[in-house]
Amino acid sequence: MSPREIVALRDYLSPELNDRTISDAHHMVSLTDVLSHTVLSGRLHELAGRSVLLRLSNQLRSGLAMIELDGIVRRMLLCPPDLNPAHLDTLIADAGIDAVVTDEPDRWAGTGVSLVVTAQLPLQATAPAKTERATEWLMLTSGTSGVPKIVGHTLEALTGAIVAEGPAKGPAPVWATFYDIRRYGGLQIFLRAILSGGSMVLSDPHETLADHVIRLKARGVSHISGTPSHWRKLLMSGSAAQFAPRYVRLSGEIADQAVLDGLKAAFPNSSVGHAYASTEAGVGFAVNDGLEGFPANYLGNRNGVEMKIVDGSLRIRSTRTAHAYVGRNAGPLTDGDGFVDSGDIVELRGDRYYFVGRRGGIINIGGLKVHPEEIEAVINRHPLVRMSRAKSRKSPITGGIVVADVILTEGTDPARAKEIRDQILDQCRAQLAPHKVPAVICFVEALDVTPAGKLARTNA
Repeated sequence: MSPREIVALRDYLSPELNDRTISDAHHMVSLTDVLSHTVLSGRLHELAGRSVLLRLSNQLRSGLAMIELDGIVRRMLLCPPDLNPAHLDTLIADAGIDAVVTDEPDRWAGTGVSLVVTAQLPLQATAPAKTERATEWLMLTSGTSGVPKIVGHTLEALTGAIVAEGPAKGPAPVWATFYDIRRYGGLQIFLRAILSGGSMVLSDPHETLADHVIRLKARGVSHISGTPSHWRKLLMSGSAAQFAPRYVRLSGEIADQAVLDGLKAAFPNSSVGHAYASTEAGVGFAVNDGLEGFPANYLGNRNGVEMKIVDGSLRIRSTRTAHAYVGRNAGPLTDGDGFVDSGDIVELRGDRYYFVGRRGGIINIGGLKVHPEEIEAVINRHPLVRMSRAKSRKSPITGGIVVADVILTEGTDPARAKEIRDQILDQCRAQLAPHKVPAVICFVEALDVTPAGKLARTNA
């Protein structure tokens, strides 16, 4: 492939579209300026052809660096903010890193990395860069306490679903996400903003939810995504009443009917749907009919994405999937037929498949396997429940029992606690096998969410 055939992110930044911006809680940058300015202190040429680690303290500098580096460096590894520093040496070795882009250069003194480039704002004027090569994008998996896996993508694979949808209709969208853009879900929204001709508003982990919503409204955000846990927190906060996006999407966790109905009630004039994607499998499909799960006829080859169920697990093959795990001891990413095993367990009920949980998230109750998400979906259907988390607790008799922490909707009368607890248990007994019914229900004020936006899961 010649350089003229390679498309990089800078090639989507038309000088004519001069009202496009990318912003966080502190800065706003014109995307048109990115074509003739640098966040890399004018040192992009030193990084050409290298394998670069992006280790930056905020999303804005990260996003600007991604645009500048794509099409110039050989590969870039995106580090999320919660990455354990103890894993860096292993990841640097596995990815063959020979340069670092950072905003904390002093931390890299004496590490042995041959080139350290500082990313800083404000942007500095520079000569426009030209795309030289197809850059390999490396991302890290989440949800593991050990060294995360490195997943290799091309820009073409990362943007496959975006390109297939075609240009956005109507006014140029202003995108936002509760995700960090250095995670797969957040990166997808960042790329949609770049390819759609729109703008991007970034989240800030130090900002209150109420202040975040005020900023989203002030910046005119029209399209926004997050995990179901993100959205439940927004619904609990009462801030949703101050916000009216046109497009609301959920991904990253199981979207149960309760959260979908809650969002439709909060945003009656919005398009509310949920998407299936993962770092390895890429973007699989979107569901826009307002119902949890997905139609059974999605299996097979649909819009270039092939799906099948093997031993209850969803498997996906398409040009949007990652091409490999990267590293010295990396195993195969796909099976012999090129399918990625997602590890997401589904169950057919009538003409629809429903997600019941992760293969690796099963808890053991008296020797029986239980998906906590299945229990949570039933609890969340109670009209006074906003959010729940099911987990196991050791029992000297059965070996384990189900316990559930539950957040009730704001304004629920505490005097009704016993009545509501009994109603939830009756609901569980009617819809779940006996060993899945919680033995204990605790009403709590909050539930922890991981930096990736997913419900934090621990077993007692």
